[in-house]
Amino acid sequence: MIPLSVLDLATVSSEITPSQALAQSVELIQLAESLGYKRHWVAEHHGMQGVASSAPEILIAHLAAHTSTIRVGSGGIMLPNHVPLQVAERFHTLEALHPDRIDLGIGRAPGTDQATLRALRAFDANQFPSQLQELRGMSAGDLPEEHPFARIKVMPDDVQLPPIWLLGSSGASAKMAGQLGVGYAFASHFSPTDPLPALNAYRDNFTPSAQFPEPHVLVAAAAIVADTDEEAQRLATSWDLAMVRLRRGQPGPFPTPEEAVAYPYTPMDRRLIEGHRQLQFIGTAERVSGELRAFAEKTGASELMIATFTASHASRARSLQLLAEAWPLSSR
Repeated sequence: MIPLSVLDLATVSSEITPSQALAQSVELIQLAESLGYKRHWVAEHHGMQGVASSAPEILIAHLAAHTSTIRVGSGGIMLPNHVPLQVAERFHTLEALHPDRIDLGIGRAPGTDQATLRALRAFDANQFPSQLQELRGMSAGDLPEEHPFARIKVMPDDVQLPPIWLLGSSGASAKMAGQLGVGYAFASHFSPTDPLPALNAYRDNFTPSAQFPEPHVLVAAAAIVADTDEEAQRLATSWDLAMVRLRRGQPGPFPTPEEAVAYPYTPMDRRLIEGHRQLQFIGTAERVSGELRAFAEKTGASELMIATFTASHASRARSLQLLAEAWPLSSR
């Protein structure tokens, strides 16, 4: 069986503060490490009241400092929001502080709304390929001699960038990831797009590299595990309402199941929820682990990254624990 990992958004519910959510991320990664999960990634989102991970590099450093073996990374750094040199410097620093434990997941989406995007003064996403080339070239010191940044030294310079993973939800980056010989992560936890064409494009175009001698496909899956199917379904109502609010342009703190049950959904809302539920694995550990095994076999994933979107830290922790107990030790 394949390894399991964790995707964390430092979820802020209507019952806790963002500061408490960040503290709970430390508890969550410590639990994941003790259970044998392989890596723990944090996502970059801006201006969202339900997500506290707006500065993933800082959170990665904090999480790595409070653990000792689990890999910690970004899922991901949204490169158009950043200057490539600063990303290189920050992740060289993280690699120097926590050798062989850091991952650099990179995406091209802004991870926010248009108003916040203007405040970020982000690059045009069409510049993503050249930004990525600049980031890798400055880190390795192998930009063409005529490049204006060819003489720039990324410090600390006695380490290299951590392993790079390109993130995708539609397949747009799959071929590029293969050609560059980096890892590829597909966001099946929220994307309705069939991942197989993207995963095949990645594998078909893969060129071995020092950090990735073979293709490595990481597929994110939304999973909520509880002691009973009924409890898992109840917990999942929180994400139902969160998605409805997000689609309406009314994001807020992550709602509780009580808020979700009381919400006056429209028929259109119900259709949205029904479609979104098709992307999730919800139920007891026996049910979810079986469905995840079938999903892994279908996609040929090298690894599954579990995203558990519930309102309480206790329910997320319990979900990870139950799933780990049902997953063979050889997978971790």
